[in-house]
Amino acid sequence: MADGKKYGLDYYVKGALAGGICCSVTHGAMCPVDVVKTRIQLDPATYNKGMIGGFKQVIEAEGYGGLATGLGPTAVGYFVQGWFKFGGVEFFKINAAQALGPEKAWEQRNNIYLGAAAVAEFIADIFLCPLEAARIRLVSNPSYATNMMTCMPKMAAEMGVVPAFYSGFGPILFKQIPYTMAKFAVQGKAAESIYNSMGTSPKQCSSGTNVSVSLASGVIAGVAAAIISHPADTLLSKVNKAGAGGTGSIASRLVNIAKETGVVNLCLTGLGPRCVMIGTLTAGQFGIFDTVMNALGASKFHFHDPKDKH
Repeated sequence: MADGKKYGLDYYVKGALAGGICCSVTHGAMCPVDVVKTRIQLDPATYNKGMIGGFKQVIEAEGYGGLATGLGPTAVGYFVQGWFKFGGVEFFKINAAQALGPEKAWEQRNNIYLGAAAVAEFIADIFLCPLEAARIRLVSNPSYATNMMTCMPKMAAEMGVVPAFYSGFGPILFKQIPYTMAKFAVQGKAAESIYNSMGTSPKQCSSGTNVSVSLASGVIAGVAAAIISHPADTLLSKVNKAGAGGTGSIASRLVNIAKETGVVNLCLTGLGPRCVMIGTLTAGQFGIFDTVMNALGASKFHFHDPKDKH
């Protein structure tokens, strides 16, 4: 069970730093896939040749540099988001476990994962949303600005701060909160099942084995989370495109976009690339998170059955 001294401020800062690094590195590395995925979502009539064809179309039109469009806001935005998300999940998860006590915490571990993930993600999205809006604007219209530093002031000047950067706040919450809840809950359950099948526990395994379990469970969690959050991801991509959904309120624009796109297309357009991207990305995040935590000398918190004597 969590120990107040073992899991103090120092641990949470290390968890936040590891979270920032793992999210920034993985989202940055997946930027080319995200560029193609976003183009398919925003303009399926043009980008209608699948993932590989989409890569070829972007390269032909913009060169290889087109695949790095939006890399700046992606790397910065997801470092900040990862800081609050992973750090927040560790904070809320451990404090909830301490408040409930060993037996109830073990019994309620899935609910703790879900609650901690939801609260941490809400906080993280307040900081992520402006940078995600800038990324989507750069990807949807590469000629709009040369980089994040020129894009964000231009958006604010043309649209106002709130319309420019928080038009997608509702969709981003709708996308990210279920995604993060599924991500952490499914990963925790999958990792637990893997350890059980091996007849062991995290404490008995080497750091290398634990990282391998994190990678395997991360793939499972990533695919599940991608499917759950995909309709909102499509809405988010479209609402940040200039002129999408008309000129009314954010809610009316979202309704218009949903009607124009259709339920099936919201759920399925770009889903394949997103599953590949999120499955790979999530596995990488949990693997890097564990690796950085080990490097920082932090012993990662795991739920433990108090009846298990291991």
